Amino acid sequence: MNTSHHPFNPIQLRELATQINTWAIELGFAQSSIIVPELSKEHQQMQQWLSKNYHGQMAYLANNAALRKNPLEIVPGSCRIISLRMDYNPPAKNAIDVLIDKDKAYIARYTLGRDYHKTVKKRLTQLAKRIEQQTQQLGYRAFVDSAPIMERAIAEQAGLGWTGKHTLLINRKAGSYFFLAELFIDIPLPTSEKLVMNNCGRCTACLDICPTQAFVGANILDARRCISYLTIESKEAIPVELRSKIGNRIFGCDDCQLICPWNKFSKHSPEDDFKPRHQLDDISLLDLFNWDEQSFLKNTAGSAIRRTGYQGWQRNLAVALGNSHGGAEIISALKEKRLHSEPLVTEHIDWALAQLSQRKTPSGSTQQLLITNAADRDQALIIKRG
Repeated sequence: MNTSHHPFNPIQLRELATQINTWAIELGFAQSSIIVPELSKEHQQMQQWLSKNYHGQMAYLANNAALRKNPLEIVPGSCRIISLRMDYNPPAKNAIDVLIDKDKAYIARYTLGRDYHKTVKKRLTQLAKRIEQQTQQLGYRAFVDSAPIMERAIAEQAGLGWTGKHTLLINRKAGSYFFLAELFIDIPLPTSEKLVMNNCGRCTACLDICPTQAFVGANILDARRCISYLTIESKEAIPVELRSKIGNRIFGCDDCQLICPWNKFSKHSPEDDFKPRHQLDDISLLDLFNWDEQSFLKNTAGSAIRRTGYQGWQRNLAVALGNSHGGAEIISALKEKRLHSEPLVTEHIDWALAQLSQRKTPSGSTQQLLITNAADRDQALIIKRG
């Protein structure tokens, strides 16, 4: 791509920038901003984080360090990044109700519907095509969590929000339930970056609520203790000392978002793709555990849940069943599945059976009662500390 071949004057560039924002909204994005990022500080912070091995098995995060610092080099000839957000909060069964019911499966809100990569990437491409149609010529590449891009840092510099203490981006009007995306282009549009004031203040609710205490401090997450990492990214056995703390969370975790006061401003997304599929927002652990591999593949087609793989899915469900109310049907299902499971799953089934046979209340059960609604966050923390 080469910016020198674009014959646009400053007025035309400003008008195009305005049109792009309008088109982005029409395509389902909640906000967009044009930026030339400067990521030296953020890059240094990431290197410090990596040096402590907080990334666990996610070795890819340590790759392409130079490109993370200078993202425009990822697409030669590009000179601007359009940073966008798309809200995803689905109209689903109340998250707290599911967390409280130890026999139900809790799945992170972002993955109850269609794989967001597919939906957001499609809209990004449509936006690029509109720009191309208007300009008659455009070099571009669209990214949705698919390249060595420090997208949160870019979005923060672009003015889409501020980084909360839980490391997620927060928007004053929309909370944190949104996806980020980037469109690299070769037209020198006027930039619209605007840093947003950090409005977390003294609040540490997200840090305090974490079931596994994965936050080393504000803005520092040890992924090796994070439930999202343990149930999605990790392909190994879940550490024994963390299993009871996972509760009924079988794919990801939203606790730090559920308790964030800013998410009271989050509204349900109108996107059909983000609506729950196969009743995944209100389904029993046992029903999911009884899926064979064929059923898993069929029911997770086009879903981000595929990422964990069937063995990881069974591993996670075994842990959750060990934290459930138990009962003859669950114990029978665990024993039956054990007969033809791989060693990774068998290990977690044995743990679950031992937990249930001891008839102990899982230590993670108190955690599931932490958050009742947005008005009770302070009380939730009191319950945990007590």
